[in-house]
Amino acid sequence: MLDDWIPLDRDFFDRPVLEVAPDLLGTVLVHDDRTGADGPVAVRLTEVEAYGGAEDPGSHSYRGRTPRNAVMFGPPGVLYVYFTYGMHWCANLVCGPVGQPSAVLLRAGEVVAGLELARKRRSGARSDHELARGPARLTVALGVGKEHNGLDTVVADSPVRIGRLAGAPKQPAGPVLVGVRTGVGGAGAGFPWRFCLAGEPSVSPYRPHVPKRRKPADR
Repeated sequence: MLDDWIPLDRDFFDRPVLEVAPDLLGTVLVHDDRTGADGPVAVRLTEVEAYGGAEDPGSHSYRGRTPRNAVMFGPPGVLYVYFTYGMHWCANLVCGPVGQPSAVLLRAGEVVAGLELARKRRSGARSDHELARGPARLTVALGVGKEHNGLDTVVADSPVRIGRLAGAPKQPAGPVLVGVRTGVGGAGAGFPWRFCLAGEPSVSPYRPHVPKRRKPADR
């Protein structure tokens, strides 16, 4: 299947994040670490979220550059991987010009190659639809983690690449649903920047933001 796969180039990502995000639906993200005999794992993206940098209170880069978010200020097409809730890695693709940080969170997808390896990595999944159903599950299924932060996905020898199958439309073929982002609170809540393919069982369920409760002080 991946013999007819056409990688996305830098220009694809060098656009406003709200243009890039829905156009990523239906594209295929491939991780091939070129070790062992298991081969690559590929996921067809079915759900993404846009984060708009300095104009978006929900974005990691809203308050400026930090060691954690520095990758977001780099070239479009670079992978931004961050740790969340003390246990999960999430993967994003940087968009827009250098120095203007924005990124698309890869929320969910369907495993279309390397199914046995993805099942091994996600042994707790109840069905194949759940292998990459959610941003943390997606990175586990693909084998993407901290070591891939800052990886340039548009260079030819990158172990993580993204593209579309030959003959596939440049925009999603089916209906795209638009809604508010999952788990985003405060001033960033309510932005209709979540995009998913209608009718796809791999799309993750929506969860509203739940404020963290502070432990009562000792008396």
